[in-house]
Amino acid sequence: MNITEIKSEIAGDSYYKVEHPSGLTIFVYPKEGYTSSYAIFGTRYGSINTKFSVNGGDIITVPDGIAHYLEHKLFESEEGDAFVRYAKTGANANAYTSFEKTCYLFSCTDKFDESLEILLDFVQDPYFTAQTVAKEQGIIGQEIKMYDDSPDWRVMFNMLEGMYHNHPVKIDIAGTVETIAEITAEKLYEVYNVFYNLNNMVLCVAGNVTVDGVLKVADKMLKPCEKKEIKNYFETEPYEIKEPYVEQTFPVSMPLFNLGFKEKADKPLNENQLACTDILLSALASNTSTLYRKLMDSNLINSSFSYELFEGPGYCSVIFGGESRAPKQAAEMIKQYISDIKKTGIDKEDFEIARKSVYGDSVSSLNSVSAISNSIIDYEMQGNEIFTYIDAVANARLEDINARLAEMLDVNNCTLSVVKQPEEV
Repeated sequence: MNITEIKSEIAGDSYYKVEHPSGLTIFVYPKEGYTSSYAIFGTRYGSINTKFSVNGGDIITVPDGIAHYLEHKLFESEEGDAFVRYAKTGANANAYTSFEKTCYLFSCTDKFDESLEILLDFVQDPYFTAQTVAKEQGIIGQEIKMYDDSPDWRVMFNMLEGMYHNHPVKIDIAGTVETIAEITAEKLYEVYNVFYNLNNMVLCVAGNVTVDGVLKVADKMLKPCEKKEIKNYFETEPYEIKEPYVEQTFPVSMPLFNLGFKEKADKPLNENQLACTDILLSALASNTSTLYRKLMDSNLINSSFSYELFEGPGYCSVIFGGESRAPKQAAEMIKQYISDIKKTGIDKEDFEIARKSVYGDSVSSLNSVSAISNSIIDYEMQGNEIFTYIDAVANARLEDINARLAEMLDVNNCTLSVVKQPEEV
């Protein structure tokens, strides 16, 4: 078993990476003096992984929404529901499926070992039958309809549908009522046996924990498995957007917009690129930026305005959005500001404010056991490391940020999605 201590002189902190004999990569981040603990157990399997091969075999295609469906079903076993077991330890448990991963997690202030045993037990012990799978279709069908009625959800997916021609990131994580009807117990076992292999998974724990304590539970609960060569397939995605404008009517009090800039996604961003991008976006659009003040002064946005880098396997974009009385005007102001700033570059003072802000947020996040665990698992699945990212933020230079600006945010390659009240006749 290989145990490596990972230190950060800048953050003044350290954690441990364990290559467990079972094949699982484990991260342990002890926080001295903390009473709470947090654990997250994730697999590199999300909604976009619907076409894949194993060990060089034939390409397998599965229905949209099956990763999310599997997440729901995994809590059930012949012995009962995992939530009932967690209730006995007092842990607060949850799970989620994103585009590229599925994660199971809990937080607690007591009985951590017992709760970790529950987590490692039920995630490694699938139980699917035709009856239980059929029962879930109605439940998830209702969830899909609920999201279809959510203006925040629709404005985002309408934008993704407008940006992407082929990539499955444009498909709802839960699938559709039609696609989940194709899911069977056999198909759930098929994807489980491929992607829930410990070599394809990561466990991260933080807080009132020790390496020895975590490994004692891991040694007891983990079931070694043979590593599989998993290859995911995506259709070729052109750089150009599909549609520049998408609109949907909804009963909303204020129109919503998402303005998405489609970026090149040839390979994942490394820590330096992520750091430069985060500083750049903070300088461009945080609530201390010139753009934010201009939009506010023009009454084109309110405090709901946000921005994010949206990146994963084969997709990458920058999204600005929020409520606006005039979404098209807001989008034009954002695009014009970006065009202008590309000519002059980011100002040195704005850069320093943004760098210090991103750095402060990154270091302060190390005080939260949930933020630590979620960040480490996110970075690990991208092939990155959290302390290396923080170092990159601390050491970023203005010329690096402006170089990043020059290669991003093409104002001629963006999609505006708007959800607004139907026009009165």
